Amino acid sequence: MNALDTPLDILVVSPHPDDAEISVGGTIIQSLRQGKRVGVVELTNGEPTPRGTLERRKSETELATKALGLTWRYQLDLPNRSLENNLSARRKLAAIFRLTRPKVILAPFWEDAHPDHVAASALADAARFWSKLSRSDIPGDPFHPPRIYYFWSIHLRIHPKPAFVVDISDAIDQKMEAVQCFASQLIEGRSQEHPTLLDDIRDRARYWGWTIHSSYGEAFASREELRISDLDHIG
Repeated sequence: MNALDTPLDILVVSPHPDDAEISVGGTIIQSLRQGKRVGVVELTNGEPTPRGTLERRKSETELATKALGLTWRYQLDLPNRSLENNLSARRKLAAIFRLTRPKVILAPFWEDAHPDHVAASALADAARFWSKLSRSDIPGDPFHPPRIYYFWSIHLRIHPKPAFVVDISDAIDQKMEAVQCFASQLIEGRSQEHPTLLDDIRDRARYWGWTIHSSYGEAFASREELRISDLDHIG
Protein backbone atom coordinates (compact mmCIF):
# COMPACT_ATOMS: atom_id res chain seq x y z
CA MET A 1 0.00 0.00 0.00
CA ASN A 2 1.16 3.50 -0.81
CA ALA A 3 0.73 6.48 1.49
CA LEU A 4 -2.52 8.40 1.06
CA ASP A 5 -2.34 11.60 -0.97
CA THR A 6 -3.98 13.41 1.94
CA PRO A 7 -3.36 12.12 5.48
CA LEU A 8 -6.24 11.21 7.75
CA ASP A 9 -7.32 13.51 10.54
CA ILE A 10 -8.58 10.60 12.65
CA LEU A 11 -7.86 6.87 12.53
CA VAL A 12 -9.92 4.49 14.65
CA VAL A 13 -8.22 1.24 15.69
CA SER A 14 -11.06 -1.26 15.88
CA PRO A 15 -10.42 -4.78 17.24
CA HIS A 16 -13.32 -6.26 15.21
CA PRO A 17 -15.87 -5.15 12.63
CA ASP A 18 -18.59 -3.21 14.54
CA ASP A 19 -16.42 -1.95 17.42
CA ALA A 20 -15.84 1.42 15.75
CA GLU A 21 -19.54 1.94 15.05
CA ILE A 22 -20.62 0.90 18.54
CA SER A 23 -18.01 2.88 20.44
CA VAL A 24 -17.27 6.00 18.38
CA GLY A 25 -19.77 6.02 15.53
CA GLY A 26 -21.15 9.39 16.58
CA THR A 27 -17.71 10.96 16.84
CA ILE A 28 -16.86 9.63 13.38
CA ILE A 29 -20.02 11.15 11.92
CA GLN A 30 -19.56 14.52 13.64
CA SER A 31 -15.92 14.67 12.49
CA LEU A 32 -16.83 13.86 8.88
CA ARG A 33 -19.50 16.57 8.93
CA GLN A 34 -16.79 19.02 10.03
CA GLY A 35 -14.81 18.14 6.91
CA LYS A 36 -12.30 15.87 8.62
CA ARG A 37 -10.90 12.75 6.96
CA VAL A 38 -11.71 9.73 9.10
CA GLY A 39 -10.60 6.12 8.66
CA VAL A 40 -10.98 2.79 10.45
CA VAL A 41 -8.45 -0.03 10.59
CA GLU A 42 -9.90 -3.31 11.82
CA LEU A 43 -7.35 -5.59 13.40
CA THR A 44 -9.32 -8.81 12.83
CA ASN A 45 -12.21 -10.07 10.71
CA GLY A 46 -14.19 -10.93 13.84
CA GLU A 47 -14.84 -14.54 12.93
CA PRO A 48 -15.82 -17.11 14.04
CA THR A 49 -19.01 -15.99 15.76
CA PRO A 50 -22.31 -17.88 16.31
CA ARG A 51 -24.19 -16.27 13.39
CA GLY A 52 -21.48 -14.67 11.34
CA THR A 53 -19.51 -15.76 8.30
CA LEU A 54 -16.59 -14.05 6.60
CA GLU A 55 -18.82 -13.14 3.66
CA ARG A 56 -21.58 -11.76 5.85
CA ARG A 57 -19.27 -9.76 8.08
CA LYS A 58 -17.69 -8.24 4.97
CA SER A 59 -21.12 -7.29 3.63
CA GLU A 60 -22.20 -5.82 6.97
CA THR A 61 -19.00 -3.81 7.20
CA GLU A 62 -19.51 -2.40 3.71
CA LEU A 63 -23.05 -1.32 4.63
CA ALA A 64 -21.83 0.32 7.84
CA THR A 65 -19.04 2.10 5.97
CA LYS A 66 -21.61 3.64 3.63
CA ALA A 67 -23.88 4.55 6.55
CA LEU A 68 -21.02 6.41 8.22
CA GLY A 69 -19.53 7.86 5.03
CA LEU A 70 -15.96 6.90 6.00
CA THR A 71 -12.99 8.29 4.10
CA TRP A 72 -10.96 5.06 4.32
CA ARG A 73 -11.25 1.56 5.80
CA TYR A 74 -8.89 -1.41 5.91
CA GLN A 75 -8.67 -4.80 7.64
CA LEU A 76 -5.37 -6.22 8.86
CA ASP A 77 -6.64 -9.81 9.26
CA LEU A 78 -4.82 -10.48 12.51
CA PRO A 79 -6.18 -13.54 14.37
CA ASN A 80 -9.57 -13.06 16.03
CA ARG A 81 -9.80 -14.36 19.62
CA SER A 82 -5.99 -14.66 19.63
CA LEU A 83 -5.00 -11.05 19.08
CA GLU A 84 -1.61 -10.26 20.61
CA ASN A 85 0.65 -7.27 20.91
CA ASN A 86 3.49 -9.18 19.28
CA LEU A 87 6.26 -7.95 17.01
CA SER A 88 4.59 -9.00 13.76
CA ALA A 89 1.29 -7.33 14.61
CA ARG A 90 3.09 -4.23 15.86
CA ARG A 91 4.96 -3.90 12.57
CA LYS A 92 1.77 -4.26 10.51
CA LEU A 93 -0.13 -1.63 12.47
CA ALA A 94 2.83 0.75 12.50
CA ALA A 95 2.87 0.50 8.69
CA ILE A 96 -0.80 1.55 8.67
CA PHE A 97 0.01 4.57 10.82
CA ARG A 98 2.75 5.53 8.37
CA LEU A 99 0.40 5.01 5.44
CA THR A 100 -2.46 7.11 6.84
CA ARG A 101 -0.44 9.59 8.97
CA PRO A 102 -3.36 10.47 11.26
CA LYS A 103 -3.38 13.49 13.56
CA VAL A 104 -5.41 11.53 16.11
CA ILE A 105 -5.65 7.82 16.89
CA LEU A 106 -8.73 6.50 18.68
CA ALA A 107 -8.04 3.13 20.31
CA PRO A 108 -9.83 0.84 22.79
CA PHE A 109 -9.56 1.60 26.49
CA TRP A 110 -6.82 -0.46 28.13
CA GLU A 111 -9.10 -2.27 30.60
CA ASP A 112 -11.82 -4.62 29.38
CA ALA A 113 -13.17 -8.15 29.76
CA HIS A 114 -12.47 -8.98 26.12
CA PRO A 115 -8.80 -10.05 25.70
CA ASP A 116 -8.77 -8.83 22.08
CA HIS A 117 -9.72 -5.32 23.23
CA VAL A 118 -6.99 -5.25 25.86
CA ALA A 119 -4.46 -6.48 23.30
CA ALA A 120 -5.68 -3.93 20.74
CA SER A 121 -5.11 -1.09 23.19
CA ALA A 122 -1.56 -2.19 23.95
CA LEU A 123 -0.91 -2.84 20.28
CA ALA A 124 -2.02 0.66 19.30
CA ASP A 125 0.32 2.18 21.89
CA ALA A 126 3.27 0.07 20.76
CA ALA A 127 2.65 0.57 17.03
CA ARG A 128 2.36 4.32 17.53
CA PHE A 129 5.87 4.29 19.01
CA TRP A 130 7.24 1.95 16.34
CA SER A 131 5.78 4.11 13.59
CA LYS A 132 8.36 6.82 14.32
CA LEU A 133 11.41 4.55 14.29
CA SER A 134 14.15 5.27 11.78
CA ARG A 135 16.42 2.55 10.34
CA SER A 136 13.65 -0.06 10.45
CA ASP A 137 12.12 -2.40 7.90
CA ILE A 138 8.62 -1.00 8.46
CA PRO A 139 7.17 0.21 5.14
CA GLY A 140 6.77 3.96 4.75
CA ASP A 141 8.48 7.00 6.17
CA PRO A 142 8.80 7.39 9.95
CA PHE A 143 5.81 9.16 11.49
CA HIS A 144 4.65 9.69 15.06
CA PRO A 145 0.86 10.23 15.38
CA PRO A 146 0.62 13.30 17.62
CA ARG A 147 -2.32 12.23 19.79
CA ILE A 148 -4.03 9.07 20.98
CA TYR A 149 -7.29 8.84 22.91
CA TYR A 150 -9.13 5.78 24.17
CA PHE A 151 -12.78 4.86 23.74
CA TRP A 152 -14.95 2.78 26.03
CA SER A 153 -15.69 -0.77 25.00
CA ILE A 154 -18.89 -2.64 25.93
CA HIS A 155 -17.89 -5.85 27.72
CA LEU A 156 -16.75 -4.73 31.16
CA ARG A 157 -19.27 -2.81 33.25
CA ILE A 158 -16.92 -0.29 34.76
CA HIS A 159 -17.16 3.48 34.96
CA PRO A 160 -13.75 5.12 34.45
CA LYS A 161 -13.54 8.90 34.59
CA PRO A 162 -13.30 10.25 31.03
CA ALA A 163 -10.95 13.00 29.96
CA PHE A 164 -13.64 14.46 27.70
CA VAL A 165 -17.03 13.64 26.17
CA VAL A 166 -17.93 14.39 22.55
CA ASP A 167 -21.45 15.69 21.94
CA ILE A 168 -23.02 13.39 19.33
CA SER A 169 -26.63 14.55 19.75
CA ASP A 170 -27.03 15.40 16.06
CA ALA A 171 -25.45 12.11 15.00
CA ILE A 172 -27.16 9.53 17.22
CA ASP A 173 -29.72 8.35 14.65
CA GLN A 174 -27.08 7.93 11.93
CA LYS A 175 -24.83 6.15 14.43
CA MET A 176 -27.57 3.68 15.30
CA GLU A 177 -28.25 3.13 11.59
CA ALA A 178 -24.60 2.13 11.16
CA VAL A 179 -24.66 -0.06 14.27
CA GLN A 180 -27.71 -1.94 13.02
CA CYS A 181 -25.86 -2.94 9.87
CA PHE A 182 -24.19 -5.62 12.02
CA ALA A 183 -27.38 -7.65 12.44
CA SER A 184 -25.55 -10.97 12.77
CA GLN A 185 -23.78 -9.69 15.89
CA LEU A 186 -26.18 -7.28 17.53
CA ILE A 187 -29.74 -8.29 16.62
CA GLU A 188 -30.22 -11.88 15.46
CA GLY A 189 -30.47 -14.52 18.16
CA ARG A 190 -30.77 -11.92 20.91
CA SER A 191 -33.75 -11.07 23.06
CA GLN A 192 -35.95 -8.38 21.56
CA GLU A 193 -37.45 -7.49 24.91
CA HIS A 194 -36.45 -4.13 26.35
CA PRO A 195 -33.64 -3.41 26.97
CA THR A 196 -32.10 -4.92 23.85
CA LEU A 197 -28.42 -4.60 23.03
CA LEU A 198 -29.30 -1.72 20.72
CA ASP A 199 -31.13 -0.06 23.63
CA ASP A 200 -28.01 -0.47 25.74
CA ILE A 201 -25.83 1.20 23.11
CA ARG A 202 -28.19 4.15 22.72
CA ASP A 203 -28.80 4.49 26.45
CA ARG A 204 -25.07 4.52 27.17
CA ALA A 205 -24.72 7.41 24.73
CA ARG A 206 -27.68 9.07 26.44
CA TYR A 207 -25.93 8.80 29.80
CA TRP A 208 -22.72 10.38 28.53
CA GLY A 209 -24.79 13.12 26.92
CA TRP A 210 -26.44 13.77 30.27
CA THR A 211 -23.02 14.24 31.89
CA ILE A 212 -22.28 17.16 29.54
CA HIS A 213 -25.79 18.70 29.64
CA SER A 214 -26.58 17.37 26.18
CA SER A 215 -28.70 14.62 24.65
CA TYR A 216 -26.05 12.06 23.60
CA GLY A 217 -22.32 11.70 23.96
CA GLU A 218 -19.29 9.42 23.59
CA ALA A 219 -16.60 9.37 26.27
CA PHE A 220 -12.82 9.20 25.86
CA ALA A 221 -9.82 8.68 28.13
CA SER A 222 -6.36 10.17 27.80
CA ARG A 223 -3.12 9.20 29.52
CA GLU A 224 -1.77 12.71 29.07
CA GLU A 225 -3.12 16.16 29.87
CA LEU A 226 -5.02 17.96 27.12
CA ARG A 227 -4.07 21.40 25.79
CA ILE A 228 -6.71 24.08 25.20
CA SER A 229 -6.35 27.60 23.88
CA ASP A 230 -9.84 28.99 24.48
CA LEU A 231 -11.93 28.57 27.63
CA ASP A 232 -15.07 29.33 25.64
CA HIS A 233 -14.79 25.94 23.96
CA ILE A 234 -15.08 24.00 27.22
CA GLY A 235 -18.69 22.95 27.71
